[in-house]
Amino acid sequence: MLKSLNLLFIKHTNISGPIPDNISDLKNLTFLDLSYNQLTGPIPGSLSQMPKLEAIEIHDNKLTGSIPNSFGSFVGNVPELDLSNNQLSGKIPESLSKYDFNAVFLSGNSFTGDGSMFFGRNKTTRQLDLSRNMFQFDLSKIEFARSILTLDLSQNRIFGKIPRVLTTLRSLERFNVSYNSLCGKIPSGGRLQTFEPSAYSHNLCLCGTPLKAC
Repeated sequence: MLKSLNLLFIKHTNISGPIPDNISDLKNLTFLDLSYNQLTGPIPGSLSQMPKLEAIEIHDNKLTGSIPNSFGSFVGNVPELDLSNNQLSGKIPESLSKYDFNAVFLSGNSFTGDGSMFFGRNKTTRQLDLSRNMFQFDLSKIEFARSILTLDLSQNRIFGKIPRVLTTLRSLERFNVSYNSLCGKIPSGGRLQTFEPSAYSHNLCLCGTPLKAC
């Protein structure tokens, strides 16, 4: 009976312990939501073997370890990922760079290394939140999806300049690069001047509207 299950929601409970590896036996599952619980242990690599899965929502738990290498070989859909507010760490597998995720939320963990594999000019990503980690990469070298609506890179170790290409992202609704090591003048144009100064605060030497003049 359970193998015909399409949706699994177990959220805002006190369930604890690891996510069972054999959860991948639910081959018809399209949406998995185990958020706001007390789950511990690693993310099961077997989740990548669920051919119909469209969203993995396991945020706000106590999961440890890193993103499984097997997430570089999804057998079906490329699911939305919400792994935020756990105790995850380590580097993101580079193999994820080949995927065009619609949405990725990794905030509130301890991920390290280069998080730029989620970016790409030809991707159709709409939401990307890498905030409150320890990612390090040069923002000035990033190519951005023109479809992006939400971009939160705050509280990392990102360096370089804010690239002028960001002024061409007309759909950008939420943007935050505060608490990084960015420097230089904020490019004029597009939506960049419509965001609050707090979206740019606590960087190495950013200047220009909406911050102080250079």
